[in-house]
Amino acid sequence: MLLEHEEDHLSAEDVYLLVKEKSPEIGLATVYRTLELLSELKIVDKINFGDGVSRYDLRQEGAAHFHHHLVCIECGAVDEIQEDLLEDVENIVERDWKFKIKDHRLTFHGICSRCQKDSDDTEE
Repeated sequence: MLLEHEEDHLSAEDVYLLVKEKSPEIGLATVYRTLELLSELKIVDKINFGDGVSRYDLRQEGAAHFHHHLVCIECGAVDEIQEDLLEDVENIVERDWKFKIKDHRLTFHGICSRCQKDSDDTEE
C-alpha cells in the first residue's frame, strides 16, 4: 500500500482507508500497530510536518539517512530531496561535539515553485 502511494506521505488514517477498500475487516488499531512496527524495523519513517499529523514514508533501500523534505506553507505540497545535504555538517558535529550521529532529518518550510508561479500569474 505504501509502495503504491510512495510520494503521498500517508497518515495512519489514510493507510487505513486504502487498506479497508481491499480488506474491509481490518481495524484502525491494527494499522497503527503495523505502522509502528514497520517504523521500529526502519522500513518506514514516521514524520511530522508541523501539522500535528504523523505521516509515514518508505525508507529508501540502502539509504544511510532519511531523505529531506520541502513543505509548501501555501498548498501543503511535500517534495523530496534524495541527496544527503548534511554530510559536512555531520562531520563537524561529530568532530567538534564528539556526538555519534545515527540519522538526521531536514525539512524546509516555504513556498513551492508552483505556488510562486501561480502568485506571479495573478499579479500580472
